Amino acid sequence: MGLEARLEEGFVTTTLDSAINWARTGSLWPVTFGLACCALEMMHVGAARYDLDRFGGAVFRASPRQSDLMIIAGTLTNKMAIPLRKVYDQMPDPKWVISMGSCANGGGYYHYSYSVVRGSDRVVPVDVYVPGCPPTAEALMFGILRLHDKIKRTSTIARLG
Repeated sequence: MGLEARLEEGFVTTTLDSAINWARTGSLWPVTFGLACCALEMMHVGAARYDLDRFGGAVFRASPRQSDLMIIAGTLTNKMAIPLRKVYDQMPDPKWVISMGSCANGGGYYHYSYSVVRGSDRVVPVDVYVPGCPPTAEALMFGILRLHDKIKRTSTIARLG
């Protein structure tokens, strides 16, 4: 968390940015946007074997108004691009996006199809890309930990002002 000093009487000092970002990394609530086979691996992460809750990210929400993380898992078609953007716009700020799998990252196996968007970053801003076809649950957990690092580096107070 970036502790600046420890005083002898049990006080700890830090910056307000560090404290807010530390709290945000421990309470990520992802909205499920599963489009294909990558969604199965996303479900595995929320199960007991991998225990994503220890990283503060296992409370999957069905409503975008209650979540701050969107995990795009699977092939994004042209018809699903509009609902994806609507769900993203309904999420409260601050919001983050993880693109999971080769199809969500760049079209994957269906890259040359007329109906596939060649990367979800053409529709919404993506913070972390998780490669693989389909990526394993461990890869998604690694991506969530990389997102934690990114959240800790953001300047919260300057962004709110």
